[in-house]
Amino acid sequence: MIEFIIAVVFLLITPGPGVLTTAGIGAAYGYRAGLGFVGGLMLGGFINMMIVISGLAALVLAIPSLRFVLLIGSVAYLLYLAWRIASAGAKVGFAPADTPLGFKNGLMLQFINPKAYVVSTTLFSGFIFLPDGPILEVVLKLIVFNLIWLPVHLVWLGFGAKIGSLDLPQSRQRAINIGMALALVTVVGIALWTSL
Repeated sequence: MIEFIIAVVFLLITPGPGVLTTAGIGAAYGYRAGLGFVGGLMLGGFINMMIVISGLAALVLAIPSLRFVLLIGSVAYLLYLAWRIASAGAKVGFAPADTPLGFKNGLMLQFINPKAYVVSTTLFSGFIFLPDGPILEVVLKLIVFNLIWLPVHLVWLGFGAKIGSLDLPQSRQRAINIGMALALVTVVGIALWTSL
């Protein structure tokens, strides 16, 4: 169980589409505005884990044409998010919009988030600590995962909100945006590289 907890912490603190987008929303719109997005991410993450645990993800991804369509959709959406962050100009966060990305966007992101599938597959196919009780093990893993997941994402949201509230020079704000966008593009590149 200790190895599982360590793996969860390290897999979650590394920036992926979910945490980068959460930080960007916090920076652009503030902490409170990002809570709906985080709620959507959490429910989407749970559904994602159920898809992986049930074997449905493996079944769907075994069909090459469907896998390719899902990959292209994922990459396109993640690149769109990176563009929104990079094009925010001198304001840390997202390019101006009437409303922040909300619950629905967080929910949908987890279905196309390559890191979410990798994390779920890694955590639920490995780190076996109850070989005689697989159902109990899955339930415990879900509980422990979410007890770590929620605070990590709330910290990222708070980090983004704090950065957004600072009176940073415009050049530094642009640099932060470009850095966040490049990190997201790197995640996309890794997903493409490992999928081809």
